[in-house]
Amino acid sequence: MKKVSLMLASAMVIFATSCKENKKEAENDMENSTMTEETTEEGSMDSEMEEDSKTKKAVANLQAESDSKLSGKVTFTEENGKVMMKAEIMGLEEGKHAIHIHEKGDCSAPDGKSAGGHWNPTDQPHGKWGSEEGYHKGDIGNFTTDASGKGTISLSTDEWCIGCDDENKNIVDKAIIVHNGQDDFTSQPSGAAGTRMGCGVIEMQ
Repeated sequence: MKKVSLMLASAMVIFATSCKENKKEAENDMENSTMTEETTEEGSMDSEMEEDSKTKKAVANLQAESDSKLSGKVTFTEENGKVMMKAEIMGLEEGKHAIHIHEKGDCSAPDGKSAGGHWNPTDQPHGKWGSEEGYHKGDIGNFTTDASGKGTISLSTDEWCIGCDDENKNIVDKAIIVHNGQDDFTSQPSGAAGTRMGCGVIEMQ
């Protein structure tokens, strides 16, 4: 009888020990699973942050229109959600000239009119950039050329993007148009800026 009791007691101890070990293994499995999920989420966040901080570039090489002698280059750089534009233009008369983004990336017409009107995806009136009364997404503004015909203009904005899926912001495959006159920021729909002297398609690099 004592032997039977001892055997039962031993069996109960073995069973209890086995249950504890199984419970500990299950807890370890759950902990490892949680750590894996957390690591995956952190990795995903890191990937998104890396994508946001990735630098994107686009360029518009300007060609002469309307029998002008214009040449130049407009570069766009996007980083951390902001696009920086810098235009360097040559071959114009001394004074003020307008520069805009137009809706079509087509510079095939000799007068630049194949680029269509101002890029205006949000259907706003023409105006000075940042005006409370409204402005086109392509209303860059005016720049000044010196006696040698050279001029530059820069703009930084989060209202543009380079190659993103938002058609209200994406500047790729649009055109840069440079005019012989200056934008008055009032006349509709384009500021009475005059003849199109240069055109360049914005292409992603």
